[in-house]
Amino acid sequence: MKTSLFLAALAAFTTAGATENPLWMRHCSISPDGSTIAFCYKGDIYTVPSTGGNARQLTTNPAYDTHPIWSPDGQQIAFASSRQGSMDIYIVSKDGGIPKRLTTHSGNETPVTFSDATHILFKANLMPDATDLSFPSAQFPQVYEISTQGGRPQLYSSLPMEDISVAQDGTTLLYHDQKGYEDPWRKHHTSSITRDIWISKKENNERTYRKVTSFNGEDRNPIWSNDNQSFYYLSEKSGSFNIFKCNLDGSNEMQLTHHTQHPVRFLSSSQNGLLCYGYDGEIYTVKEGQQPQKVTIHIVTDQTENELAHQIKSSGATEIAVSPNGKEVAFILHGDVFVTSTEYKTTKQITDTPEQERSIDFAPDGRSIVYASERNGLWQIYQSTLTKEEEKLFTYATDIKEEQLTHSQVTSFQPQYSPDGKQIAFLENRTTLRVLNLKDKSVRTAMDGKYEYSYSDGDQWFQWSPDSKWLLCGYIGTGGWNNNDVALVNASGNGEIHNLTESGYTDSNAKWVLDGKAMIWESDRAGYRSHGSWGAESDVYIMFFDLEAYERFRLSKEEFALVKEKEDKEKEEDKQDDKKKDKKEKSEKDKEVTPLTFDLENCRDRVIRLTVNSSHLGDAVLSPDGDKLYYQASFEDGADLWVHDLKEQKTELLLKDIGYGSMTYNKENKQLFLCSNGGIKKIDVEKNKTDNVSFEAIFNYRPYEEREYIFNHVWQQVLDKFYVADLHGTDWKFYRESYARFLPHINNNYDFQEMLSELLGELNGSHTGARYYAPGATLSTACLGVFFDNSYEGDGLKIQEIIAKGPFAVKKTDVTAGCIIEKIDGEPILKDTDYYPMLEGKAGKNIQLSIYNPQNGKRFPVTIKPISAGEQNELLYKRWVKRNEKMVETLSGGRIAYVHVKGMDSPSFRNVYSELLSDRNRNKEAVIVDTRHNGGGWLHDDLATLLSGKEYQRFVPRGQYIGSDPFNKWLKPSCVMICEDNYSNAHGFPWVYKELKIGKLIGAPVPGTMTAVWWERQIDPTIVFGIPQVGCMDMRGQYMENKQLEPDIKVYNSPEKSLKGEDEQLAAAVKEMLKEADAQKK
Repeated sequence: MKTSLFLAALAAFTTAGATENPLWMRHCSISPDGSTIAFCYKGDIYTVPSTGGNARQLTTNPAYDTHPIWSPDGQQIAFASSRQGSMDIYIVSKDGGIPKRLTTHSGNETPVTFSDATHILFKANLMPDATDLSFPSAQFPQVYEISTQGGRPQLYSSLPMEDISVAQDGTTLLYHDQKGYEDPWRKHHTSSITRDIWISKKENNERTYRKVTSFNGEDRNPIWSNDNQSFYYLSEKSGSFNIFKCNLDGSNEMQLTHHTQHPVRFLSSSQNGLLCYGYDGEIYTVKEGQQPQKVTIHIVTDQTENELAHQIKSSGATEIAVSPNGKEVAFILHGDVFVTSTEYKTTKQITDTPEQERSIDFAPDGRSIVYASERNGLWQIYQSTLTKEEEKLFTYATDIKEEQLTHSQVTSFQPQYSPDGKQIAFLENRTTLRVLNLKDKSVRTAMDGKYEYSYSDGDQWFQWSPDSKWLLCGYIGTGGWNNNDVALVNASGNGEIHNLTESGYTDSNAKWVLDGKAMIWESDRAGYRSHGSWGAESDVYIMFFDLEAYERFRLSKEEFALVKEKEDKEKEEDKQDDKKKDKKEKSEKDKEVTPLTFDLENCRDRVIRLTVNSSHLGDAVLSPDGDKLYYQASFEDGADLWVHDLKEQKTELLLKDIGYGSMTYNKENKQLFLCSNGGIKKIDVEKNKTDNVSFEAIFNYRPYEEREYIFNHVWQQVLDKFYVADLHGTDWKFYRESYARFLPHINNNYDFQEMLSELLGELNGSHTGARYYAPGATLSTACLGVFFDNSYEGDGLKIQEIIAKGPFAVKKTDVTAGCIIEKIDGEPILKDTDYYPMLEGKAGKNIQLSIYNPQNGKRFPVTIKPISAGEQNELLYKRWVKRNEKMVETLSGGRIAYVHVKGMDSPSFRNVYSELLSDRNRNKEAVIVDTRHNGGGWLHDDLATLLSGKEYQRFVPRGQYIGSDPFNKWLKPSCVMICEDNYSNAHGFPWVYKELKIGKLIGAPVPGTMTAVWWERQIDPTIVFGIPQVGCMDMRGQYMENKQLEPDIKVYNSPEKSLKGEDEQLAAAVKEMLKEADAQKK
């Protein structure tokens, strides 16, 4: 969609403040009597007659209002709103007015349905029931009930229930399940993670649960029919989401709607059987046996978001380029190019577009700036130049001319001037290294793109040689994605490429030094490596292409001083000779650059490690004389600037907490320039002094056009980088046009994120969807680290269980289970009143609690420090693991070990290694390796290697057994537990484990999600989206994406037993391991 067409549509949309055909109306809900529909549009709640007409705006708050639901009498509407930062539940009259806030927790609450005339059910991730054995995770929110008058929420269901529909008896529920993580707007997938519809009945004060649907795709959003013997629901059985109806036993299934290409969403029903739903951004109604009717809606409202907002920015720079004379710094801020003075705040805007510019570079003469811009949906190279000869600085220029330098049909970005200013090197199609001749605009290829792979934009690097004839760049050769090298490439395009490092380790970020006679680069060949997964500490090395430079570099301080004295004397003599020469001859001499020659046969023998200690490195710069190395390293918290004196062999901390970022050394004024944390720093390395380069950038924010740009960018990125070129057969061009028409109707990032997720959901791929990182509540609700007794009905909070390592457990307080917290900081906790406001902003701060112990009748004060929700969730996870360990210990009689793999990362691997090979576990007969609810990372080979040990010898001095070989692997039987909530590499590891026949998989099938993702942050940094781009293919030529992994022993945990603390999957694993352990003895 072209910008001009978008602006025309936007202008037509905003004319007269009226919308005849509003789109992207979401979360529609029909009133009980079927007369009115409530819906969300542009972040506000509206109502409209179900027959169509003028919509009435109920809410006008600048916050985002969503998810309206009707009270049973149709007189009130509950909804969620971000008025206090996080999503809370509010209620308002159907005729409008001031909404009443019902919930106050700093987490997000979403209304589900009314349980009766005076109570609302909502979902939130607060605290599961103490007996519930479900995995503690935000993926599994609880259901709470709250009065329409507010007060204290009561736990309604510790079991996650979504889209609950309450039967006429008030207790029987229909709902769809939540088995784990997958983007809620993903479409067309068939796997174990997809939702099923369940019915729950209350019998003898206990709930029973029965799965009603069994389609291996999506069934969701059930709604009771009027006879209470059947129900309506949404299903993808027909390819796209449509409305179906069936009896409670699954019989008499019928399809009511037959939409294609887009999903039916947000199903609701009135008491007279009129169904309401959303489709393709609009609202429809339908009655059984009739055709759907689109509800014609007119909206007349003010426009709350400006199309153009002028802003003055003094931070937010993301990259910089320093002018040759050091007087100016060009920088990128929110996708535009600016130039500022290094001495004053004066700032010049070079580009002013809603699209993104990046990768800036100053021309050697300082009169031009080159950059990439993604205009009209394609990255190309642009150059801005000073046009007036008398004007020397961009900061004060009155006329600047922009020129598009490349006109290709593929992505072209990351431009860099050659030192002679005659050429620009850039990347085409992300990895092909190309060179543009600025005089005749011809383009040649320096290195074919097949020798590199770009995982994320900006991960490629290259640098011109001082003589403008060569380039240093990254190089993977054939199959070396995890073994990066540094290559020397002839810029002429003759195909000459030399792999300089050939190390097998990771070598990158090379820079020319010492006038091109050497290079420095970063390598992890000597650094400490993560015990599992990615990661290694790195060092800076130098490689010499010239013997004389190598020997000079190795001179002692004394030797170097003598040589320097002689050179300075010769320079002075040359200067006197130059005075005798005419200016023209002198100028020609200054321009001469001696072509570089390379001793490539011996260069790898002339490698010196420059950093004394390996570390997590940032950028590094070698001084022009080669006597000092400046580098960013993180030995403690944050990145510090260090200097290593190569002559004194002394390392010093120069500056603390400067942050990571690209450093530029300016020879003219001997200063380092650094862009980090949104600011620009100027560092005087001789005085150890840092000054901020202040700027005042006038930025023109165009929200509608920026969202259009992000939309097109996302679309193009998927087209360019999705792991298979056919995009799973998706008609991507069609969906671009389909979703682009919603853009004029979206004025906030909540809706924008949801729309992007719907678009990306068409791909039927894992790791897709968009995320919006909203600001959240100003004050977070603190946690006390206890389970409260949900059956207690008196004043105060009755403690059911104190969580290990929590605030009450880390100090002696005399507080035990059964005690009642009566006051928080002197404020009484009354029956049914909301106590969350008493804990706002209190995490990590001392609070005083008034405690009553009913067992001995004592009242006493206790001072504790509450913890954050994140800290409490970590304690809940550890509690879950301990319960599993205890269960395995009990069921196996101490014969079987248990370990849970929390994530596919280095800390998790170290924990697994420590647990497995500890004295407590290494002598047990078998191990259960639990990967359930693991979100992924990169650990498959490490874990498979750890568990595949085969004992081949023992160490026995004088008859005493002291150990075995291999000593660093598990040598006995094992099994791996899996479930539907395993994701990404938590699908990959069990697959490898099964493929290598190490042991059995036990549990529930795992969806096929073993694909590597890049989560890309947008020009608006609160928006992120995912591209699954590196597919993993087995040796039979099959991708693992969308290929479900089946367990050897299939076991599901029933809701009833899980809520009572029973883990049927774990019990089955113990049984199998005991059987294998017994077999080992025979």
